[in-house]
Order: sequence, then C-alpha cells, then structure tokens
Amino acid sequence: MQEHNKASAWFEELYKQNENTHENIPWAKLTVNPLLQTYLDTKKEHKGKALVIGCGLGDDAYALSKAGYETLAIDISQTALDIAEKRFVGTAIVYEKQDIFDMPKKYFEYFDFVFEALTIQSLPREFREKMIKAVADSVAKNGELLVVAHKKELVDGGPPWPLTQVEIDHFKSNGVQQMSFELIKEASHISNTRFRILYKKMA
Repeated sequence: MQEHNKASAWFEELYKQNENTHENIPWAKLTVNPLLQTYLDTKKEHKGKALVIGCGLGDDAYALSKAGYETLAIDISQTALDIAEKRFVGTAIVYEKQDIFDMPKKYFEYFDFVFEALTIQSLPREFREKMIKAVADSVAKNGELLVVAHKKELVDGGPPWPLTQVEIDHFKSNGVQQMSFELIKEASHISNTRFRILYKKMA
C-alpha cells in the first residue's frame, strides 16, 4: 500500500461507522457546497464532463448533474460511493472508486469542469504538491477547475491541514490560469477563512 493510501484509509472506516445516520461525518452537510452553487448560479451554460474529487455522500455531484454536466463522482471510500448512489438513485451520475494519485490515463485532461473541495487538505502536507498536480492534470484544455480549501492560520494540528498561499499557488505551476480568487470568511474550528479559486486550463 502506498503511503498516501495509508494516510487516507481512515475515511472508509468513518463512513462505515456512520453508514446509517451520517451524523458524525463532519463534512457531510447533505446539501450542495454553497461555494459550488455560486458557480452554478453565475455561469449560464453547463455542459460537458464534470468530475467531483472526494465526492463523499454525493450532493455536489448531484448539483452538477442537475445543472447539465455528465458527472463522474470519485472517492477513495466505497462505502461513501454506495451511500451517494442510494441517495441519488435514478440519476445519470457515474460513481467510481478512484485514487486521484492513480487515475486511469483516459482521464488525463478529460474533464470540462473539476470540483475539488477540502480533499487536498485532508492528507498530510508531504502529499500536497503531488495531489495538486493530479487534480490539475484531470482538467481538459479550456476546462475549468474550482478549488475550495481552508486557509492556514496559526494552528496547524490535523487532519485536516489547511493550505497556505504558497501551496495553493502550486496550481498555477501546473498548467492552469487563475480566473478568480476569493477569501471567504466563516466561523470554523478548522480555519476562519476559505479559499475559493477558479482556474482555467488554456489550450
């Protein structure tokens, strides 16, 4: 087992323990991420292939599918995928157990829209640059990538491990151009600031 797999193995156990209630899964809000919904509300046309990284219980994937995307939802936890598929039965969402570090070659520069929210920060910092590259590699030419992550403040006990500005800037070193940059203030025990950044991969 690779080191990043060991670091993420606890996800499956957590989902299994909370399969019936979902109450103790801290990131499972059972609704679309509002920072993704803002994107969907402000952009008029939604078409092509979308990817949700670390889809969890499926709400973001459902929002993208409903907006008009052909949506692939991936997670390292099969239990999470099973729950999501049951919650949104009858939709066209495709669920796959995938490791973002080891995506099939067919998914290289494949997706017209990629959503990454809070997944990078869930793994220790030593995997950060590799994961950022893997996320950027999945974006098609002229495709867009929306990244949501907590911004590192003074405390750094994890998981999760919020991203620094230097770390988030690694995206720009991996073939994507920053289109918009926002710092969203919110009350959170993780960090009181979130990055919301939209990137585009130029042809």
